[in-house]
Amino acid sequence: MTNSSTTALPVSIQSLSKHYGAVRAVDSVSFDIDAGEFLTLLGPSGSGKTTLLMMIAGFTRPNAGSIRIDGQEIVHLPPHKRNIGMVFQNYALFPHMTVGENVAYPLRLRKIPRAEIEDRVNRVLDLVRLAGYGARRITELSGGQRQRIALARAIVFEPRILLMDEPLSALDKQLRDTMQIEIRKLHDRLRMTTISVTHDQREALTMSDRIAVFSKGRLEQVASPVELYERPESRFIAGFIGESSFLPLHRDARGICFGDQQINLAQDADGVDGDSLLMLRPERLRIVSPGDVTNMDDNLFDGQVVTAAFQGESLLYEVMLSGGQKVFVRAANRSENLRAMPQAGEKVTLRLGRADTRIVRAGG
Repeated sequence: MTNSSTTALPVSIQSLSKHYGAVRAVDSVSFDIDAGEFLTLLGPSGSGKTTLLMMIAGFTRPNAGSIRIDGQEIVHLPPHKRNIGMVFQNYALFPHMTVGENVAYPLRLRKIPRAEIEDRVNRVLDLVRLAGYGARRITELSGGQRQRIALARAIVFEPRILLMDEPLSALDKQLRDTMQIEIRKLHDRLRMTTISVTHDQREALTMSDRIAVFSKGRLEQVASPVELYERPESRFIAGFIGESSFLPLHRDARGICFGDQQINLAQDADGVDGDSLLMLRPERLRIVSPGDVTNMDDNLFDGQVVTAAFQGESLLYEVMLSGGQKVFVRAANRSENLRAMPQAGEKVTLRLGRADTRIVRAGG
């Protein structure tokens, strides 16, 4: 395989739409993907992400809009003329062929000379760490090995773009976690422009340079994993990426408030109005005693533990605030946290550092 850093191409999506009767599967979506970028389309089932991927691949025809690769319009090109590699959700491997024959299939379609086919197949199998597996049957492979063969077949002809539709959904959790790292390492080595679809937010956070979040056919936000997690633009995104609780805010003469309590913000409060919510990430809240609070800019909330759960690597608490709102607190499994673990019914004080306050809009 050649290094694709010099041949990776940018993709531009402009006003792309796909309708099925009254259903707007993809509704006027626009964004750009940089050459060599790993971008993930993330969203719940029915959000439009797979339909968008199929339009890029050429298997679904849009009702309107443009898809350009390196400035070239490809909407009217059939799939086989787009030079795009595709990893399907079910891998779509041929069970009657050997591993080598599966990987060689796209090269034979392109009438590559036999000697070159053999060389390319051997090199790509080595790249996905399955050297020597060429003579094996597909039925002799594990789930993780089949996933690697599907990936090898998608990149063996050195496509301009690699598309992946839920590539890890068929794997168990432990193998899925391992393959996330393996695919990312392979992407970093090849620097091929990659567009992947998933509904798994942890998978998206682990593998992506940027994530495009979809809901009901519309693009909600495109950002890096860190920016998306730390600064989501709406309640939908904050709730879909990670875990969050939300408290309603209002503005009065004192400033921004939750109920009768003034909230100290780390961000500009100019845009905060009646449609704004305080986002509480469970890992950013701490259960404290009043004597532990030394920074008076921290935000404190009184409440009562509803449930306390030991989850192995962490402790999860459901807390009812004095105003009746339920929030969740997650503490790392450390000896001091285990010793001081409050039980259901105990009154507690929660601390949210000013630097950890985040405001999102209620809509979206």
